Amino acid sequence: MAKGYWIARVDVRDGERYKDYVAAAKPAFEKYGAHFLARGGPLTELEGKARGRNVVIEFPSMQAAVDCYNSPEYQIAAKIRQEVADAEMVVVEGV
Repeated sequence: MAKGYWIARVDVRDGERYKDYVAAAKPAFEKYGAHFLARGGPLTELEGKARGRNVVIEFPSMQAAVDCYNSPEYQIAAKIRQEVADAEMVVVEGV
């Protein structure tokens, strides 16, 4: 079974409140087997407009990645994130 990956590009508007999002999201990530491959850090802009924070999260399957996002646990965190950051998020299937 192919793994699933969240790819998120984020501009944080309120760094202190973003910490609340991170804490609130943790239970969902643990429940669905999330493994962070990239979580912010330095970046090199090659094409297009980059965002300040880029995150890649590996899940055991595409379904686990989608289920994590749709879970009640994550949706609590998502509401916080949507208040304090602008983001694009996609789930892609691994090869």
